[in-house]
Amino acid sequence: MGRWALKGSGKERLTKKLLIDSEANVMNTEMIRFFSVQIALLGVVLILHTYIGLHIIRRTLIFSDLVLDQLAAFGALAAIGLGIEYGTLQSYVASMTTVLFGALLLALIKPRSRAIPREAIIGIMYALALVASLLLADKLRGGEALVTKTLAGSMLWVTWPLVCVTATVYIALLLFHYTFRHKFIGLAENTDRIRSEKLWDFLLFTTQGIITVLIVPIAGVLLAYAFLMIPAAIAAMFTGKWVGAVVVGWSTGFVACIFGLCLSYFFNLPYGPSLVLFLGLFFICAVVLRILLRQKIFA
Repeated sequence: MGRWALKGSGKERLTKKLLIDSEANVMNTEMIRFFSVQIALLGVVLILHTYIGLHIIRRTLIFSDLVLDQLAAFGALAAIGLGIEYGTLQSYVASMTTVLFGALLLALIKPRSRAIPREAIIGIMYALALVASLLLADKLRGGEALVTKTLAGSMLWVTWPLVCVTATVYIALLLFHYTFRHKFIGLAENTDRIRSEKLWDFLLFTTQGIITVLIVPIAGVLLAYAFLMIPAAIAAMFTGKWVGAVVVGWSTGFVACIFGLCLSYFFNLPYGPSLVLFLGLFFICAVVLRILLRQKIFA
């Protein structure tokens, strides 16, 4: 009787061990799938965001992306008010509509008087977009949670089909910018007077708008802005060359985002704020490094 009891307990232990091993394998597989799709998305996104961010920084249009990010969020909230589910094709169309309207305003509204800088107009537009989003969310069921979602994003939105669509669109936009690089770089460096300047401004802001619409449902407004500005700002401190700046910005931004991704996953923290935190920390480190290098040069 004791021998059979021993055998039975041995089978139970073996079964329990197999279940534990099976759960561990499932968790490992899920973790690999999660990190692979996230890393692929980050690698694709940061290339174009860094390049566009360099244009924004060199033209001192610092808050233009925040305007478009917030308008994309407003479009998504407006779609929800019309009964359209967040993250669907119709939701993206609604966001794109409001973003194109914002891109048009950003291109057309350019004060000639030095008493009112262009950045002031952009700041006012952002404030209006944010207020409109808050007022609209106040009338929606669960509006506060929806606003939080548009600000912080959700990593669960990322899938391989989404990565493929994003990569395709981003490659097309990169080819477009490469084809007309002399126009856009001419505006940024002010090397000569570009004909139809407002048209090229509109195309630049439209490019921002397209990548904003794609990334805001996943990353949120805060991270979308950080993607555009922080890697480009880091790169701008160390090189004035366009290709070199993109390489520096993409590299530092990618490494920072990997750290943020791990923090978010292993400590169950919000996706967007975690990545913004590490991007910000890398920016602070870059500032300190730049100061040390300058002191060494002039020593």
